[in-house]
Amino acid sequence: MKEYGTQTGTLRKVMHYLKRYWFLMALSILFAGLTVATTLYIPILVGRAIDLIIGPGAVDFAGIVRILKEGCVIILATALLQWLMNMINNKITYQVVRDVRNEAFEKIQALPLRYLDQHPSGEVVSRIIADVDQFADGLLMGFTQFFTGVATILGTLVFMLTINVWITLLVVVLTPLSLFVAKFIATHTYDMFRLQSETRAEQTGLIDEMIGSQKVVQAFAMEERIQEQFDEIDRRLEKCSLKAIFYSSLTNPGTRFVNNVVYACVALAGALAAIGGVITVGGLSTFLSYANQYTKPFNDISSVVTELQNSLACAARIFELIEEPSQVPDAADAEELKDAAGQVELEHVYFSYVKEKPLIEDLNLSVKPGQRIAIVGPTGCGKTTLINLLMRFYDVDEGSIRMDGKDIRHLTRKSLRSAYGMVLQDTWLKSGTIRENILMGKPDATEEEMIRAAKEAHADSFIRRLPAGYDTVIQEDGGSLSQGQKQLLCISRVMLCLPPVLILDEATSSIDTRTEIRIQKAFQRMMEGRTSFVVAHRLSTIRESDVILVMKDGHIIEQGNHEELLRKNGFYAKLYNSQNL
Repeated sequence: MKEYGTQTGTLRKVMHYLKRYWFLMALSILFAGLTVATTLYIPILVGRAIDLIIGPGAVDFAGIVRILKEGCVIILATALLQWLMNMINNKITYQVVRDVRNEAFEKIQALPLRYLDQHPSGEVVSRIIADVDQFADGLLMGFTQFFTGVATILGTLVFMLTINVWITLLVVVLTPLSLFVAKFIATHTYDMFRLQSETRAEQTGLIDEMIGSQKVVQAFAMEERIQEQFDEIDRRLEKCSLKAIFYSSLTNPGTRFVNNVVYACVALAGALAAIGGVITVGGLSTFLSYANQYTKPFNDISSVVTELQNSLACAARIFELIEEPSQVPDAADAEELKDAAGQVELEHVYFSYVKEKPLIEDLNLSVKPGQRIAIVGPTGCGKTTLINLLMRFYDVDEGSIRMDGKDIRHLTRKSLRSAYGMVLQDTWLKSGTIRENILMGKPDATEEEMIRAAKEAHADSFIRRLPAGYDTVIQEDGGSLSQGQKQLLCISRVMLCLPPVLILDEATSSIDTRTEIRIQKAFQRMMEGRTSFVVAHRLSTIRESDVILVMKDGHIIEQGNHEELLRKNGFYAKLYNSQNL
């Protein structure tokens, strides 16, 4: 079992983060000790005041006033120390939470695409947002109760021993019973809270998916079925949450019952001792106060068991994400790809997303610099997978891919990917201005270069009609922009950086025919002297390609230019003729 799969392992990971703030931890412990010391001094003052009230007409009012003044100073000092301790605890907690979130987000940047393909984005978001918040709440509560509780237990033991050893031993022998009760229940609630956290992540994933696909859901009238799916998850979340909270809520009443029994035994033993003259009435009052304060930390700790168990379960899920294997790092001797010519070779390439389902088998391809390569074939034949392998989003299972004669696994990912320019069917825009989205391709470009790229992509005209032109702010999904306009922005991005190798995967699928003809002409100019891979379903757009690869079931079954493939009268000819009847 992985380390984060157990409570002990999770606690060990939490302590690893806390060690970075040992100085603040030491201050918190110091202030906790001082707070407890001043708090425990109050019962002594109360006991002295009681002993000064001997009887009618024999009350030492002057002594009582002095004790009251001293008590006021002690109470103010206690409040100040407690405030400082809480400030430090908050600082430690939220610095740890910041570190955990930073590491989790950094891990997302380094995770292989395979992980992100297999896990819903909503679940990953739930871990970084909701689970970290739950972890923070439990950690803060744990700090507040733990340091103060330990100091209170040790302090009251010392003070009680100075008053009466035998009654103190009675308290020490009976009190641990409440710990056994709390531990028994806590052990059985951890798994319930972990299930609650996992179910909540599943619900978050469904909500995220439905918000992003609302148009599709409504278009196919799937609202009721999705509602049923949500209700089913919601019912499971309700059941596991109620079960976890119910069992954990037994802890506090159980420990309170044991502690009240202890208090009653101490009161009885103390009363008998006072009658026998072993202890004064004021001393008995002080001792009972200490006995109550001694058991109080056990009650406090048991009262936050629910929060602590939930916190540990959430922390385990966060650490599970943080400790996921990152993508294979660049080799130690990886080279920088400079001035790429665009010569690409694939030799005996094998690849599959799932080992049991082979996709690409023994794929061989040689592309000369400046060639235009079109890739066609039925859905699922491996066209987009080939692009993913070229960009090294995935590594081949067997064989090799070389760029300019160098195995791409021996090149740095950054330099390799900077040699490619991609325009995909699925557009990606970030939250920000139009200008920021275009400049992503070349951040140091001038205003004139950016505008020229937008004009070549036929995006400048619609951009200028926007409320703030190039400074118009859009959201991640493009906001009110049409799918075609979003694709034009992505094309502008590539037009700006003009890399040596181009990848166009249905790059004009959402653009009207008139604009497409113009952009195709711009692409023709852009492709001159550049190696280009074009994935297309409309075969009329790739007739001018130097080489057309026809893929089926992960294999290249035909290869040649448009005229050669038509003369073969094979699979490509059937595809072409079916589109031009």
